[in-house]
Amino acid sequence: MSSNAELLARRERAVPRGLASAYPVHAARARNAELWDVEGKRYIDFAGGIGVLNTGHRHPKVMAAVAAQLEHFTHSCFQVAPYESYIALAERLNALAPFPGPAKTIFLSTGAEALENAIKIARAHTGRPGIIAFSGGFHGRTMMTLAMTGKVAPYKRKFGPMPGGVWHVPYPHAPHGVGLEDTLRAIATLFKADIEPREVAAFVIEPVQGEGGFIPAPAELFVALRRLCDEHGILLIDDEVQAGFARTGRMWGIEHSGVAPDLVTSAKSLGGGFPLSAVIGRAEVMDAAEPGGLGGTYAGSPVACAAAHAVLDVIAEEGLIARANLLGARIRAAVERAAARNDVVPLAALRGPGAMIGFDIVKARGGHEPDAEAAKRVTVAAIREGLILLTCGIYANTIRVLVPLTVEDGVLEEGLAKLETALVRAAA
Repeated sequence: MSSNAELLARRERAVPRGLASAYPVHAARARNAELWDVEGKRYIDFAGGIGVLNTGHRHPKVMAAVAAQLEHFTHSCFQVAPYESYIALAERLNALAPFPGPAKTIFLSTGAEALENAIKIARAHTGRPGIIAFSGGFHGRTMMTLAMTGKVAPYKRKFGPMPGGVWHVPYPHAPHGVGLEDTLRAIATLFKADIEPREVAAFVIEPVQGEGGFIPAPAELFVALRRLCDEHGILLIDDEVQAGFARTGRMWGIEHSGVAPDLVTSAKSLGGGFPLSAVIGRAEVMDAAEPGGLGGTYAGSPVACAAAHAVLDVIAEEGLIARANLLGARIRAAVERAAARNDVVPLAALRGPGAMIGFDIVKARGGHEPDAEAAKRVTVAAIREGLILLTCGIYANTIRVLVPLTVEDGVLEEGLAKLETALVRAAA
């Protein structure tokens, strides 16, 4: 088997540099919250494939469901020969939708594809072009989702111009100097200066910004957006691609606000490691597109649908919603203990619901000036300790934790100890 160095050299010759990888560590096998590279080194996985593995690597139920499906068929294309597993999965997600009334669901392959289709559905239903998104938000790397993504580098650089009809307003986060009133004032100004409300199809928002820095949206913001939507006939699109499926201690992140959206996009942990995404929406909204207007050759793969059924079973049977809150409390306590030490890099703004935890690496204790270089040192020290850890945020100084919710207690504690060591070593 090739070494990490050999594979890195081959990668540099064969794969474009625009596809970046966090580490020169090449996976060979994995189980739950552990991963082994091609050289046999073991790592504890606090990244979970960027939020894909709430039920862990190769959960036995997921693998059994996939194996069973492989014995029947792997593809027929739902638009050609539909299949029961797709319909049954749509029924299950409709029943879990975070809004009252009848719901319908369409399946796709990626989070970006889900967002693209949510915009199509919103425009078809409202007959309007405008989309309002938020600074720092991340919605994908396709051209329309890039237009909605609220960060230029590295996502938009060199790829413009972006598709039209998309506006951004500041996302509220006190350490960034933006309050809720600033956001609402910006929306009011947008309606006066750039686009009138009756030309807006939808607001698009993450309940917890993922790539933007694990920043929860204030419940008051959702309340205000819902009021504006109801007043002006605008739809509220809830992007749950990273926050959904028990990660925040609720099935959906928006449930912390008590506000009901009109459309929900999901992906990542829905498929348990297999490519699957969904748009779940109010039935009358979802039916706005004409027959043939929605779909995709691989959309709603029968193999991925089988995995998703198992994922929903595991979430219910293993109590992963409650476990997310338990894990989150333990992660928070460990970070707080580390932050109290005098020999770690300065930490600030520990945050996040459930087990979607983030904190900032800053220049000085008690401050908020971001220190991206120190955050990078933390992740480098972590990988040397055998811990896979990622950064995020508009200043690249946020450490995020996306450990599988199925992680064994001992493995979690081992990973948290490695995190503390990395915080110390990054300060040396």
